[in-house]
Amino acid sequence: MAISFDGKLVVAISSRALFDLSDSHNVYEEEGLDAFQEYQTAHEDDILKPGDAFPLVTKLLAINQLEQGRDRVEVILLSRNSSDTGLRVFNSIEHYGLPITRAAFAGGQSPHRYVSAFGAHLFLSTSPDDVRQVLDAGFAAANILSGGPLEQQDDLLRIAFDGDAVLFSDESERVFQSAGLEAFAESEKAAAWQPLNDGPFKPFLEALHQIQKTFPVEQCPIRTALVTARSAPAHERVVRTLRAWGIRLDESLFLGGLPKGPFLRAFGADVFFDDQQGHCESAREHVAAGHVPHGIANAPPADP
Repeated sequence: MAISFDGKLVVAISSRALFDLSDSHNVYEEEGLDAFQEYQTAHEDDILKPGDAFPLVTKLLAINQLEQGRDRVEVILLSRNSSDTGLRVFNSIEHYGLPITRAAFAGGQSPHRYVSAFGAHLFLSTSPDDVRQVLDAGFAAANILSGGPLEQQDDLLRIAFDGDAVLFSDESERVFQSAGLEAFAESEKAAAWQPLNDGPFKPFLEALHQIQKTFPVEQCPIRTALVTARSAPAHERVVRTLRAWGIRLDESLFLGGLPKGPFLRAFGADVFFDDQQGHCESAREHVAAGHVPHGIANAPPADP
C-alpha cells in the first residue's frame, strides 16, 4: 500500500537551516567542493549545533506526540549535500532524536524541485536563490535569517505572519507602492467586502488551521498571529478575507507602521514571516525571522 501525506502538514527544510553548518560552508566558500567533501567526511561523527530553524522544527515534530496530533506533521530534509557528505547531518538528526526519516540529497544542485514532489506546504532554507525558485513554483518558502530567537518559553508553537505578499497577494501593496498611503487606505476601504487574493503562505496557514481544529482551543499546541503594518480602516478587508477563507487566526496586530519586533517578542513568536527585508532585519533582533522574497517589494529595480 502506497504511503500518503494526505492530511499532514509537510515542511521541507535545508540542512543549513536545521543545523549550524557554518564551519563546513566556510570551507566550501574558501577552498571549494573537494575540500568541503573531505571536511564533511572527516567530521561526520562531530555533532552539529542546532541552526536557526531547529527550535521551530522540534516544536512542529512534538505535535505528533499528542493524541489529537498524532502523525499530523512530516518534516523532510532537502539538501545540496550528497548522501555521502550528508551523513554528518543524519548523524546529528539521530543524536537529537528528531523523527526525520525522509530526505533528498541533490549532490551540489538546488533541491527546490523536490518541494512539489513531496507536496510540502513550506520550504525553509538559508539560500535566497532556492527560496525564490520555490516561491516561483507556487509554494510557500522563506529564507531563515540568523539572529537572536527567543529561548523556548514552553511547548506552544507560535507562528506569526505578515499579510500582504505573504498570506495575501501583493495587490494592495502595489497600490501603496505606486500611489502612496492615502490612496492605499481609500482603495482598501472601497474594497472592504472583496476578499484579497491568495498569497504564497495561504496553503501553509490552512494546513496549520486543520491541525488546530482537531484540538480544543484551550489545549491547542499551535498559536498563530497576523502582524501587519495596516491599521484602520484598511484592517476590515483583512478580517473579511480570513472570514471568507474560513480560517481563524488567534491574534491580529494592526500596528499602523510601528516597529514589529517588540510585538513579536511579546507574542513569543518562534518564527515570523515577512516579505520586506527591513522588517525581517528588525524582527530578527527579537525572534527568528523568515524573509519571503515575493511580490512588488522584492521586484528588481527598473532599468533607468
